[in-house]
Amino acid sequence: MNNIQQQEVYELESGLKEECGVFGIYDRDLSNIAQDVYYGLFALQHRGQESCGIAVTRTDGPKRKVDSFKGLGLVNDVFTEESVEDLKGNIGVGHVRYSTSGASRVENAMPLVINYVKGIMAIAHNGNLINAVELRKELEYTGAIFQTTIDSEVIAYHIARERLNSRTVEEAVKRACLKIKGAYGLIVMSQRKLIGARDPLGIKPLCIGKRDHAFILASESCALSAIGAEFVRDVEPGEIVTISATTITSDRTMVQKKRARCIFEYIYFARTDSVLDGVNVYESRILAGKALAKSYPVDADLVVGVPDSGIAAAKGYSEQSHIPYGIAFHKNSYVGRTFIKPKQSQRESSVKIKLNVLENVVKGKRIIMVDDSIVRGTTVANIIKMLKAAGAKEVHVRISSPPFLYPCYYGTDVPTNDQLIAHIHTKDEIQKMIDADSLGYMEIEKLKEMVGDLQYCDACFTGNYPMEVPTEDISQAFEK
Repeated sequence: MNNIQQQEVYELESGLKEECGVFGIYDRDLSNIAQDVYYGLFALQHRGQESCGIAVTRTDGPKRKVDSFKGLGLVNDVFTEESVEDLKGNIGVGHVRYSTSGASRVENAMPLVINYVKGIMAIAHNGNLINAVELRKELEYTGAIFQTTIDSEVIAYHIARERLNSRTVEEAVKRACLKIKGAYGLIVMSQRKLIGARDPLGIKPLCIGKRDHAFILASESCALSAIGAEFVRDVEPGEIVTISATTITSDRTMVQKKRARCIFEYIYFARTDSVLDGVNVYESRILAGKALAKSYPVDADLVVGVPDSGIAAAKGYSEQSHIPYGIAFHKNSYVGRTFIKPKQSQRESSVKIKLNVLENVVKGKRIIMVDDSIVRGTTVANIIKMLKAAGAKEVHVRISSPPFLYPCYYGTDVPTNDQLIAHIHTKDEIQKMIDADSLGYMEIEKLKEMVGDLQYCDACFTGNYPMEVPTEDISQAFEK
């Protein structure tokens, strides 16, 4: 029996880990906005469960006064009603984090709050810089002292330094963005302004919302809905947006024709009720399921999706194949997305209660099981065992992404090649290892059916990276 088959049947584990979520709001009516940031982060919780934080200030208040609170854990664990009430301000930023760069410790939680010669600044960042090590060493050799091991602090230092020779904070942000390379959805709060910046390739998402006289920046549109705001538009890749008391300005000097949105936002990361760069995430997953049904038809009795990101694709498969769709799993909503917890020991303690199979739904039936990915293979192998133990006659696996063959360097924690099952084994070998009756992956050329004319990054499947890759990871270079 191979190593995967020897795993505990109910141990549900995945090697795929998420990114981060950012949220910012400026209320021109001077109302306190900490509760709005809290609910915005709650809507973005799927993007990171490791740590979270909020920083606020008053645009009409005393200079250099920032109220902030952050900690390790989920939004509703870190914050209490009292701690949110204590955050007084009409402008603020928030962040939920998974550590793609830097260790899991409270000083690495964001937002980062900086008190420097020109005033105060708070930064929330989603993404990874490919030149972070180089930039940090350059700063250290000129006397900079770092408090964290994350690349976001490198961004903060460069903005602070550029501000010394810039007329405005947005000009300083632009100068810093010209130096950094990589993926970023960035929100910067100063005493009087809220600034959003998106990397020129658009790898990371960022959008603008509005509610009455308040303007919002967020990783996903679902966070706007959470506070009753309306979606205005996406921040264009390479664009810097500045919200002040009287104006909203846009700097597009870094905008370019080449784009590379992360395709896995549409396959998995984003919430199904979000719209990213004009593409409805739910509809994109329906289309993915339909493409799978065309590529890999099979006689079966029921199509089921693995919660949560496999459900829409399963419905698409069902619609295309005319095989009934059913719910085969009960998900314990209180466990959370256990596989993005940073420690293996934490995953093992909680994943065993994450899913239950509905035996009366699957017993005696030929099942088509749709999921978003196979990384190490242990998750899908264990779910198949659960289905067959519940009486399923056959389990045919359909995956709404191509095989993972290469690591990601831009903010998604795809494991190294030697941990990717598809990098080591053929599709036929994987099918046997996970004990599936058949296996079909999304065909690379059909990914475009999900997102239409959008240019996207599929480097984790093809190895065609849209920019150079780092030779050293910042966490490896600076962790002690």
